[in-house]
Amino acid sequence: MRLHVLIDIRNHSSYDRIGIDGTHFLLPFLTTQRKKVIKMMQTLKNSQIMDNEIKELMIPEEKVAHVQLNNPLDHALLVLIKSGYTAIPVLDQDYKVCGQISKAQILDSILGIERIEMERLHEIKVKDVMSEKIPRMNKDETFGKALTLSINHPFVCIEDDIGSFIGILTRRSILALINRYLRK
Repeated sequence: MRLHVLIDIRNHSSYDRIGIDGTHFLLPFLTTQRKKVIKMMQTLKNSQIMDNEIKELMIPEEKVAHVQLNNPLDHALLVLIKSGYTAIPVLDQDYKVCGQISKAQILDSILGIERIEMERLHEIKVKDVMSEKIPRMNKDETFGKALTLSINHPFVCIEDDIGSFIGILTRRSILALINRYLRK
C-alpha cells in the first residue's frame, strides 16, 4: 500500500492531495490538520484494512431491495420509497446485475413539458429508464477496490464467481469500517 501527500503549490493554495493506493482526495488543510490527516492515513495503511475481504461488510441479496428488468416504473418507485434508498439494483430473471435505477431517473422519465405525467409510471418499464453503468466486484476482492468504487456510487454490487448477484456493499458500511479503524 502506498501513502502519499502532495502539496498543490500551483495556485499557492492550502490544498493537499491525499492518496492511498491510487485513490486521491483533494482537501484543504492547515498545518495541524495536515499532520492529523497524515497520522490517520498512516493508521489506515498500518492496519492492512485495504487488504481485507469485503464479505463481512456485504448486505446479502435476500435483504437488498431490488427490481427486475420488466417491472413497471410504478413498482420501482414504490420499492425505492418504501426502502428509503435513492437507487437500487436491477436484476434479470437469473439474478444477474443489469444496472441500477434511481428516483431521479424515474421522475425524469415522467417529466412532461407542462406537468409530471404520473399515468406513464405504469406504462414504462424499468429496462427503458435504468442505468447500465453500475459498480460491481467479485466477493473475493479487497476493501481497497470497494473504497475506490464507492467514491462516486452509493453502493457496489457484489457478484459470485459466475456473475450472480449476492449482495451489496454500501458507502455507509465502508465509511463505518474506516471510522472504526481510525478510532482505535
